Amino acid sequence: GMERRRAPAANRRYRQRRFWDALYRQEGAEPREWLGGLSRFLPQLEAELRPGDRILVLGCGNSALSHDLHELGYTDVTSIDFSPACIAAMRARYARCPGLRWAVMDIRALTFPDAAFDVVLEKGTLDVLMVEETDPWDVSPQAAATMHRVLAEVSRVLRPGGCFISITFAQPHFRKPHYAQEAFGWSLRHAVCGDGDGGAFHYFIYVMRKGQPLDAPDLALGRRLHQPP
Repeated sequence: GMERRRAPAANRRYRQRRFWDALYRQEGAEPREWLGGLSRFLPQLEAELRPGDRILVLGCGNSALSHDLHELGYTDVTSIDFSPACIAAMRARYARCPGLRWAVMDIRALTFPDAAFDVVLEKGTLDVLMVEETDPWDVSPQAAATMHRVLAEVSRVLRPGGCFISITFAQPHFRKPHYAQEAFGWSLRHAVCGDGDGGAFHYFIYVMRKGQPLDAPDLALGRRLHQPP
C-alpha cells in the first residue's frame, strides 16, 4: 500500500514534554495565545457557562484563559498541563488567585473522580494530538486512538448535563467524527468564529452536552471513523 506521508519532524516536537518545558522556562509565564484571547469567543462561551461552574481547562499552557475566566467571575477553575515548568510558572504568576488551581497531568489519564466538573474547556490542546497527521482524510489509527482516550476521560469527569467546549482550527468535517462517538454520551454542535477584523481566519467552537443524544448525521460520521478501510 501507499506509505503514509510523515509530517515534518518539526511538528513532532509539539508532542514532546521537553520542548514545552524548555519553551516555558525560556518565556517564563508570558501569556502566549495560540488561538487568540478570550474576548474573541466570549459570547459563545458565556452562553454555556454559569458563575458557580466547576471548570477544568485542559492543556492550559501559559495562556491567560484561566485567569481571564476567573476575573469574569468564574472562580472555580482547575487548569492542567503535562509540563511541570509550565504549571510552576502559572502557579507563581497567579499565586494571589486562590480560586485558580494548577496541576501537572496527562490529558489521557486524568486523576479526577467521575463527574467532578460542570465544564471542560480546551483551546488548541487537542490540535496537538493531530500535529503529525499529514492527511486529515486519513487519520492514523494511533492518533484516532489517542484522541478517543482523551475524549473518554473528558466524558468521564463531566457531570450529567455538563458540557465540553473545544475551540480549534479543525473544520467540522475532520473533527466532528472524533467527537461524535456514542460512547461519550454527549450531543454535539458547533459554531464558526471569524477573526473580527475582516480576514479569512476562522476557527470553530464545538459544544458537547453530556447526557444528550447525537444527531443521526453526526452519529453516522462517528461510525465511519473507526471502521477498517
